[in-house]
Amino acid sequence: MENTLLSLGHGYSATYLANRLVPQGWRIAGTTRDADKFADLRAQGITPLLWDRNAILPWLENASHVLVSAGPSETGDPTLSLLKPDIEANAARLTWLGYLSTTGVYGDAQGGWVDETAPLTPATERGRRRVLAESAWAAIPDLPLHIFRLAGIYGPGRGPFSKVRNGTARRIIKEGQVFSRIHVEDIAQVLERSMMAPNPGTAYNLCDDDPAPPQDVIAHAATLLGVTPPPELPFEDAELSPMARSFYAESKRVRNDRIKHDLGVALKYPDYRAGLAAVLAAEQVNP
Repeated sequence: MENTLLSLGHGYSATYLANRLVPQGWRIAGTTRDADKFADLRAQGITPLLWDRNAILPWLENASHVLVSAGPSETGDPTLSLLKPDIEANAARLTWLGYLSTTGVYGDAQGGWVDETAPLTPATERGRRRVLAESAWAAIPDLPLHIFRLAGIYGPGRGPFSKVRNGTARRIIKEGQVFSRIHVEDIAQVLERSMMAPNPGTAYNLCDDDPAPPQDVIAHAATLLGVTPPPELPFEDAELSPMARSFYAESKRVRNDRIKHDLGVALKYPDYRAGLAAVLAAEQVNP
């Protein structure tokens, strides 16, 4: 059916996309592994599905669009593990399939700029899994695949404010370290634009215009809250989990020209200052 979206691994970014599509009359089903989330999904106008082939298959066979948010694990891509033959059987019938990947596939550029033509040389195991997953999706014949490489995602409920308030935020200083990031509402608008103008085989970087050191973001969040920023902490002295430390293994500035030129996107939040102000306002309305 036209305007029917199957959202596989329906999470934070997919929720914001659904918020744009449901008022336009889209039929949307979203998968979860937790039946306790069914009521929340229904309240958003989404048909909840358990992560089960028999539950998903009728929607896959009737969807015009598919969004894949579930990330790979050490055993591979969970969606392909569950549904690969079914996806292959329906590939040519689909209008659009979007796969949410990460800018981690580019690896470390030592603070330099990368665009979608940069080689995929991930520096982390997480990035290597994403490269393998992208390749596996791209190998499916006739699939209208669109790959979205997301920078660090933030938005309401995923900003730095709670940590700044409770004193757990840290301004970790690593010389030359910069990250790109993207507000969740801008992710949603890029996905919607792509769904309206499919261009199979294309990869898009999703990030804002202002790559910045992480300590600057924390300091600005503190300024918005009217509190003293946490003290600077050298990276060498910081106690970090393996996951947190892996983020500091890569430093790069990510270009977003393609979403602007090809999709006509004007970012709602082109830098973290605009984005954080909006997050704080949203969290004050819905604490």
